[in-house]
Amino acid sequence: MAAMAARMRRVLVLAKRSAYDMYVARHQDPAFTRFLSEPQMVGNLRDRHEVHERTVRVCKDILSRRQPHVQFEMHLRDELQSPIRDVDLVITVGGDGTLLQASHYVDNSIPVLGVNSDPTQTDEVELNLHRFDASRSTGHLCAATANNLEQMLDDILDGGMKPVELTRISTFIDGVKIDAPALNDVLIAHPNPAAISRCSFSIRREDVEESCTPIIHSRSSGLRISTATGSTAAMKSAGGTVMPVLSTNLQYMVREPNSPHPNYTRFMQGFLESKRILKIDWRSRKGVVYVDGSHLCYPIDFGCKIDVSNDAPPLRIFWKQK
Repeated sequence: MAAMAARMRRVLVLAKRSAYDMYVARHQDPAFTRFLSEPQMVGNLRDRHEVHERTVRVCKDILSRRQPHVQFEMHLRDELQSPIRDVDLVITVGGDGTLLQASHYVDNSIPVLGVNSDPTQTDEVELNLHRFDASRSTGHLCAATANNLEQMLDDILDGGMKPVELTRISTFIDGVKIDAPALNDVLIAHPNPAAISRCSFSIRREDVEESCTPIIHSRSSGLRISTATGSTAAMKSAGGTVMPVLSTNLQYMVREPNSPHPNYTRFMQGFLESKRILKIDWRSRKGVVYVDGSHLCYPIDFGCKIDVSNDAPPLRIFWKQK
């Protein structure tokens, strides 16, 4: 236990709010409360809430039994406002979204462990297939559940389980760095999904001005750049390549390109190696840079210049590839 305390003494636990808690119990959101007359759906929401809360209690109980050697604090993920510092481990309790949000506030000095608080139950999905979507949390990035958390935490605290490093994306808009590195992907697109996204882009070496590719002019529904981690998410759904999880390369794809010039066709999708920068000139009147989904959005205008590379501190995460 002394060795445990020396390695990781301070733990921060970040938990999500369940959909039931957020939209029904607290805010009485009409979009959710109108379903109160549908008992199966309401029962599913309540059960998901109870399963999540039970996992939060399990996590708290496990850590409490390790005091005073391990000190911990628990917070809701929506309370995060500033970079996480002065802790040795961050535990997220929720799903991939909770871990993604936490990742925006940690550098490569603090490892993260994800706990899937409400895993999808295949039998439940099949049973309700003709009624509603009973999917819960995939938890692709979450190594632990309530069932194995205690053993996994002991392995971590005793030094038997080591974190891996996942590449993240560094993004600059007109020379100003976006504080949050992207763990999954960056999407650059018009805010109206029905509108054309116009941009020109090229790949350059970090240390020289000369381009490695021609300047590509594109009209499309946006330009997506993903990490190896993100290559299993939206990039895969769009027909991209699933990359080895520890690859440091980035992958880019022009979404739904509109009649690209024949000379440009082979550049509609590609890879960005280390020491390479994807340089983008935005050519639509409006645009948005989306970081890891829709929660972090940065508006851009015609003429904005965006630089994307893998030059961000990696995320250290306790993770087992499924």
